[in-house]
Amino acid sequence: MKLISMLEFRKNAAKIIRWSKQGKRMIITYRGRPAIRLEPIYEERIYKNDSFLRLDGIVDGKKENLSNNKGRTFP
Repeated sequence: MKLISMLEFRKNAAKIIRWSKQGKRMIITYRGRPAIRLEPIYEERIYKNDSFLRLDGIVDGKKENLSNNKGRTFP
């Protein structure tokens, strides 16, 4: 993980953010000590073939649907 000083971050913020968006993780230091971790945020999507959404087939003793997916649609 790359260490970047606060001064370097201020001078090159746009470039450093581009690096992060490309998947690179960095630590920003303040006065020579680690202060902040900078890492990319990955978008979480729910897909209709997600195994968690297949809970519709699981039933309890009353034969009621145990899933929270009651008519909801996903991409």
